[in-house]
Amino acid sequence: MNNDLIQQLRALKLPGIREHLETRIMEAESNSLSYNEFLSMLCTDELDLRASRRIDRLLHHAHLGAEMTLESFDMTFNASINAKLIRNLASCRFIERGEGVFFIGPTGTGKTHLAKALAHKACRMMFSVAFYSFRDLFSDLATADLQNKLPQLLRRLITVDLLLIDDFGFKAIDQASAERLYAIVDGRFRTKSIILTSNRAMTDWPGLFPDPVIANAILDRIAHTSHQIVIKGQSYRKKLQVKKDEE
Repeated sequence: MNNDLIQQLRALKLPGIREHLETRIMEAESNSLSYNEFLSMLCTDELDLRASRRIDRLLHHAHLGAEMTLESFDMTFNASINAKLIRNLASCRFIERGEGVFFIGPTGTGKTHLAKALAHKACRMMFSVAFYSFRDLFSDLATADLQNKLPQLLRRLITVDLLLIDDFGFKAIDQASAERLYAIVDGRFRTKSIILTSNRAMTDWPGLFPDPVIANAILDRIAHTSHQIVIKGQSYRKKLQVKKDEE
């Protein structure tokens, strides 16, 4: 292998080509490929590596935690789950349209898994994602405010392609938190997607806010063109534990 060529590829920051160059040369020679075909293979190697690295970065910055994907979720365990709708949402066209998704149901029924699975698929389709628990979201916002970094955090929460808030309505929030949530929801309205999971019915959500005016403003915006998925019945976590115990 020509060391000068390897150094040039390194200087040009083309690791995908550098990694596969020797193999591609052998393929080109054995299959009598044209220069165009050979160059196309090298470019494909580089683009594939860059895409893979970008997906890894998106997943890292999303902070989704343990990997939960649609492939690892048993859609048959609960008849109340609309598997066709979930698979349609997995196309991520709802993100392109700026639509929301609500997963509502009792604890343990798979809401978080499904929400994270959609977020994971979004990263694989090159959308930026931010995941927060309801409690951590307001904790981070309050901390950012104390550190004079609130505008920067709000900007990220408004501009990220998909914002996932787990355990929405975990507890009531104060006026400052409600105003920060309004800034996020209003900034994302009609252009960016939000996924929420909640143990509470939507009819209970207004009572979480100290001011009915701001509550209506927030809920009207997040409910606009959103898909509501209500999951009933048995616990998915218990099913997984039983299966694990049987193995």
